[in-house]
Amino acid sequence: MTDASASDAFWLDKQQVRAAFDRAAPTYDDIALLQREVGERMLQRLDLVKLDPAIIADVGAGTGRFSAALAKRYKNSRIIALDIAPGMLAEARRRDSLIARWFPRKHYLCGDAEALPFADHSIDLLFSNLTVQWCNDFDRTLAEFRRVLKPGGLLMFTTLGPDTLKELRQSWAHADAHNHVNAFYDMHDIGDALMRARLTTPVMDVEDFTLTYPDVMHLMRDLKALGGHNVTAGRSHGLTGPRRLTAMTAAYEQFRRDGQLPATYEVIYGHAWAPMASSAKAATAGGDVQIPLSQIGRARRE
Repeated sequence: MTDASASDAFWLDKQQVRAAFDRAAPTYDDIALLQREVGERMLQRLDLVKLDPAIIADVGAGTGRFSAALAKRYKNSRIIALDIAPGMLAEARRRDSLIARWFPRKHYLCGDAEALPFADHSIDLLFSNLTVQWCNDFDRTLAEFRRVLKPGGLLMFTTLGPDTLKELRQSWAHADAHNHVNAFYDMHDIGDALMRARLTTPVMDVEDFTLTYPDVMHLMRDLKALGGHNVTAGRSHGLTGPRRLTAMTAAYEQFRRDGQLPATYEVIYGHAWAPMASSAKAATAGGDVQIPLSQIGRARRE
């Protein structure tokens, strides 16, 4: 994830992002263990929120696992599953046709989180699991989220922090000067962006997850199968030679513990509310809107 002022080397090629997730769609659920666990934890956080949404948008819906869960939780709501990859939406449709008859109130849209195809103030709950890290301009993305949320609507999201795949990033640095891992925002930078977007009462926390692999090639194959491999502008556009691959693999071995290689994922959870109409009007008129950033915590889990 980058922003407009970031180095062009970390700019994400959206066509490549779409193509990668299209290829990953048929087998995505088989290996998306982290994505599933994080999404389940975000769903649990909805237990603490009093909400009766009429319209829910699952932005970055993927294969539709959490669109389906939201439809079951909020039985009177209309669900919109949006994803940048048509292949993912095809899998979501297939999943829904197998597990329920009440999905006529669910809709599928192909679109980009940075340019949402929704009317202003039309969404009560915007749910986005491990998606916004694939956006180039986080401020623009949050501005879109606020634009489409109804006054008092809720944004719930997860994304990846800068410690994600730190072992792989450090190991590639021993091999060449190209980008091999995306850039990610720090939790406090995300909090600042939420305030710039004038989303109210933001709450954030972070967890570390550690996945383990017998060797680094298993990790890289999983990343490719998930659609999560490197598509930054600064990536190497040629074949990776055996010498560079050997250097990276050897460097990664320094992290081996108990016969396994770790891969760290720093997961950031956040939620915030769209301002009520009176607050939004005051902000438009140039008035001050106080947005406390409270309850920031940090939990570590392996």
